[in-house]
Amino acid sequence: MATKSMPKTGESKRRFRQGDELRLQVALDFTDLHRALEVAEEAVRGGVDWVEVGTPLIKSEGLDAVRAVRKKFPGYTILADMKTVDTGSTEVEMAAKAGADVVMILGAADDSTIREAVEAGRRYGAKVMVDLINIDDMVTRSIELEKLGVDYVCVHVGIDQQMRGVDPLDVLKRVVEVVHVPVAVAGGINSESAALSVEAGAKIIIAGGAITKAENAEEAAGLIRKVMLTRKPVAARLYKKYREDEIYKVFMEVSTPNLSDALQRKGEMRGINPITMGVKAVGKAITVRTYPGDWAKPVEAIDLAEPGDVIVVDAGGYDKAVWGELATWSAVKRKLGGVVVDGAVRDVDTIRELKFPAFARYINPTAGDPKGFGEINVEITCGGCNVQPGDWVVADDNGVMVVRKDMAVEAANRAKDVLEKENRIRAEIKMGSTLSKVLKLKKWEKLVG
Repeated sequence: MATKSMPKTGESKRRFRQGDELRLQVALDFTDLHRALEVAEEAVRGGVDWVEVGTPLIKSEGLDAVRAVRKKFPGYTILADMKTVDTGSTEVEMAAKAGADVVMILGAADDSTIREAVEAGRRYGAKVMVDLINIDDMVTRSIELEKLGVDYVCVHVGIDQQMRGVDPLDVLKRVVEVVHVPVAVAGGINSESAALSVEAGAKIIIAGGAITKAENAEEAAGLIRKVMLTRKPVAARLYKKYREDEIYKVFMEVSTPNLSDALQRKGEMRGINPITMGVKAVGKAITVRTYPGDWAKPVEAIDLAEPGDVIVVDAGGYDKAVWGELATWSAVKRKLGGVVVDGAVRDVDTIRELKFPAFARYINPTAGDPKGFGEINVEITCGGCNVQPGDWVVADDNGVMVVRKDMAVEAANRAKDVLEKENRIRAEIKMGSTLSKVLKLKKWEKLVG
């Protein structure tokens, strides 16, 4: 990619004074140094003050990543997120010698480790920030850390915690009230939460995905910088975490491949294909187990379902149809979200004309008989996948995914994260790269002995 002009040394520090000593820090949580440097270059042009070499990048590339970032951004504060929990003196010394101005260690470390880190920082000219991730009582620990001499404390909700909907702003204000050192905040920060964080008293706003996953990191950083200074939140469509009441919206936005990646390649129904292309089914499952060819229980389930529900039928993979035109008309009138059948459907011309989301193993003009054998709202197997009543079903042209109801919030957030990361990769490809080059596939191929 083409080399881009850098801000002059000192511009960042002038912004500090104008912004009441607020700092915007970008967290480079990449595994490849070349991508981290490209995004950092855009982010610095957009107004970032501190550049953080994230833990994944340090683990992937070693402290050479800190050296590379230090060389690339002279005059900027470089932070090494070592997540140190032991050997505090050694790791702070290593990071400082590599060019880090600030070294991040864990608040869960023993007090002796914290003291050693602080002493090493003083010897080698680096400051120490302590990350409060996974600390149950962040307020009390912050007071203890300040007494140990740390330079900054960071109220941080980790990525995995964010996926479950944990919010760092809940505790930020209480920490700010009890310590005198500057407080940083991290964990899903975007153009909405950045302004709220400043209002709550944070001096260092650490943004990760809201910048690094953006197609244009310069614009994303500039927007966050603006809301920090104005303290006026700007609604974020991306780079946010979602709650229980937003699951449907997120599942409608992501694809089943996004969801499959988020669920570690699990949860797909095998052999179940779309009947109506170009339409999507998202809803909670009404489950049906029926005798092969018996269409009574699938039809009766329509009357029990709520608007938006998806009827999921275990018909034993049998090739006699248990769903057709009249069932579809009934489902449309009840405003159901779709039907998934491990078996056969018929009258697909009408189903497609009605644009009703239908997915099945077979298409067959011959139906069975309505004998009434079976059960509704019991645990079933459909397409080889376990489905319980109330589980979420997401189905599109690529196939059908099932998400356990107790995992739905986390799955939605992880799937949205996959989508956002792909947006950034797509942007890099459009700028002249290729997928294998962006991801350095050969570098990451598994080594065998």
